[in-house]
Amino acid sequence: MLDFDSGKEGRNMSIISGLMGNAAKTDIDEVKKDYGKLLGEHEEIIQAYQWVRDLMIFTDYRLLLVDVQGATGKKVDYHSIPYKSIRHFAVESAGHFDLDAELKIWVAGLGADPLVYTFSKDADVYKVQALLAECVGR
Repeated sequence: MLDFDSGKEGRNMSIISGLMGNAAKTDIDEVKKDYGKLLGEHEEIIQAYQWVRDLMIFTDYRLLLVDVQGATGKKVDYHSIPYKSIRHFAVESAGHFDLDAELKIWVAGLGADPLVYTFSKDADVYKVQALLAECVGR
């Protein structure tokens, strides 16, 4: 298993990155507290990334996408993607003048277009890619 830290980055950096449309690593303990009800009996959260209100949660079984909708945030879509359904993924690192990096995920049954997620430059998209590679390779 790869060694990823607990994700206790400064809250302000996460908020700023989120406002710019970029994901930043978030505190796993907070994610467990808020979204533990979505996990299976023996399922564990490995890592999580957060935009302003949306989340990408890596568990040991699946990729869980939390899409908070509307101005009030009362409507929430939870998308569960088993790792075996991920057919292809790619990362585009941030260049010298870029502020972000992208992760693209092609999922079986969702058509030809990938899911695209933007990460802050300091989120280390290579660690995200390594984590996804490990999870898909199981």
